[in-house]
Amino acid sequence: MTYYETDGGGRREEVVPDVTLTIQSDDGNGDYVKLRANADDGSPPGAAAELSPPTLRAAVWYWVKLVVLFLFLGFLAVVVLVWVGPYFIDKEIIPIINWETETFSTPVLTVLVFASVAIFPTLLLPSTPSMWVAGMTFGYGFGFLLIISAAAIGVSLPFVIGKLFHHKIEGWLEKYPKKASILRSAGGGSWFHQFRAVAFIRISPFPYLIFNYCAVATNVKYGPYIVGSLVGMVPEIFVAIYT
Repeated sequence: MTYYETDGGGRREEVVPDVTLTIQSDDGNGDYVKLRANADDGSPPGAAAELSPPTLRAAVWYWVKLVVLFLFLGFLAVVVLVWVGPYFIDKEIIPIINWETETFSTPVLTVLVFASVAIFPTLLLPSTPSMWVAGMTFGYGFGFLLIISAAAIGVSLPFVIGKLFHHKIEGWLEKYPKKASILRSAGGGSWFHQFRAVAFIRISPFPYLIFNYCAVATNVKYGPYIVGSLVGMVPEIFVAIYT
C-alpha cells in the first residue's frame, strides 16, 4: 500500500506493508482482533510452501511404507511363482490331468474340455487346466479350435447374465472409480474403438473372469465385445496349449 503525507508544503510518498484484519473467536476469551501483515511484507519467497518438519516426516514415512509394501508383494509373488505354484501343480493339477487322459476316451475328453472352458468362466473358475488337457490330447490345431469355440460361449454367458444385474454391477463399479474408468473406456466410440479396447483389456493383467460380468456395465456392444475377447485370448490360448 502507498501512503502519501504532506510535509511543509511538499509531498512525501512512503510504501508501507498491507495489514489484514482477522476476527476470530477464541473459546473463553471472547472475540479479539489480530493485526497480521501480508505474506508479501518481506518474507522470503517460497517460505509458505516449505513443508514443516512434521509434514515432511509424514511424507517420507508414507513413501517408506509404500516401498516396503511393494517389496513385500514382489517377494510374495516370487515365492508363489517359484515354489508354491510349481509344487501345487505337480502335486494336484498334473495328477488330475493324467487321470483324465488315462481314464476317458478322446471323444469324452473333447466334451469335458469344451464344457469346462464354456462353463467355468460363468462360475468364476479358471479353465486353464482344461486348456492344458486340450494341448496334451489334441495338439495345436484341433486343440486351438476346440478352446476358441468353447471360449466364445464362456465369455458370452456372463455377458448375458450380467445384463440381468446391470444396475447392481454399476453400483459396484462406483466403489472403485479407477478400475471402472478402465472398463468404461471400452464402451465409447465406434465399433472398432470398442473392439480394440476390449482386446487390450483381455491382454492386460485385468482379472479375466471379473471383466466378463463387468463389461455389460460399460455399454459395450456384443459384437465388438465377443470379437475383441476372442482376439485378446489368442496369446493366452497358445501359451496354455504349449505349456
